[in-house]
Amino acid sequence: MSVATRLEGLDQTETVIGGLGGVLLAVTLFSFLVAPALTGYLAGAFVVFALVSYVVEEDRTARFLLFVTTTSTVLVLGFITVYLVLNAIPVVREMGLYLFTGSDPFWSTGSNVYSLVPMMWGTFLTTVIATLVAAPLGIAGAVFISEIAPGWAREIVKPAVEMLAGIPSIVYGFIGYTVLSPYFQTELNVPQLGNLFLVGFVIGVMALPTVVSVAEDAIAAVPGQMKDGAHALGATDWQATTSVTLPTAFSGISAAVLLGVGRAVGETMAATVILANVVDLPDPLTNVFDSTITLTSLIASQYGAASGLQFSGLFAAGVVLFVTVMGFSVASQLIERRMNERLGGEQ
Repeated sequence: MSVATRLEGLDQTETVIGGLGGVLLAVTLFSFLVAPALTGYLAGAFVVFALVSYVVEEDRTARFLLFVTTTSTVLVLGFITVYLVLNAIPVVREMGLYLFTGSDPFWSTGSNVYSLVPMMWGTFLTTVIATLVAAPLGIAGAVFISEIAPGWAREIVKPAVEMLAGIPSIVYGFIGYTVLSPYFQTELNVPQLGNLFLVGFVIGVMALPTVVSVAEDAIAAVPGQMKDGAHALGATDWQATTSVTLPTAFSGISAAVLLGVGRAVGETMAATVILANVVDLPDPLTNVFDSTITLTSLIASQYGAASGLQFSGLFAAGVVLFVTVMGFSVASQLIERRMNERLGGEQ
């Protein structure tokens, strides 16, 4: 259906509500940029307009407000993207490819030289470790909840796992720093009090609720007829799970891992608390028991005193992090869509 056809289908009342409300909302947003003192009054006028319209024409006003809230989500994402990119342009223009490939010095505020190589490498290593933690544990938890656990156990375990998502990231980081870091240092003779392995492990634990929840939904979406067919051929429950359920739900499980790790990568406080503020590469590069800095911990530890080119460098780190997390999210959505198509549509 074309846009013109849709507009022809709107009655006059709906057109008036949408037109006036849209103009008033646009003026309110514009005033925020050019005349902030007027924004409050205009926002109040929009609220009054919405309330009066809702009383007079409930159905049409509800459709307009739902359209506004949906559009606002896209606009906010667009504004954030544009704001990040615009503020990152100065350091990109000044440093060029050195920002992403430079070696020594990496991040020197004194000489105004900035390179994101250690931060990107630290983020990569912690993401790999987090995936190795969250993927097997999350999938195992999802299989247990969906396929093995009796009803009473499922009612206990699933809410308990989901409650892990409600624990603030600073708590995870504090436990990692005060409990795990000293243990590694005293019992395993790790020289650094904070290291990349601990950060990756903590991030992986933080990703578990998302991985378990989404993977469990994917496993539950597998049609029961497929499992019944396996049982009819003489397969045991475990054989049906490993040979039918898991392969069928593989796309959804992969999406769960990507979504969980992608969300955890953006967590700031756990990495900031555990890692030392070392702007250098680990020696050797694959030494996960060494300490460096991640993109999130860089921003969290330096934004308060940053200015000029350093401030722009932090925005460049934000752009890299934004693109990384967005890539995880988009990949998970594409894989989940593939799973739905494979199973014959939305479940």
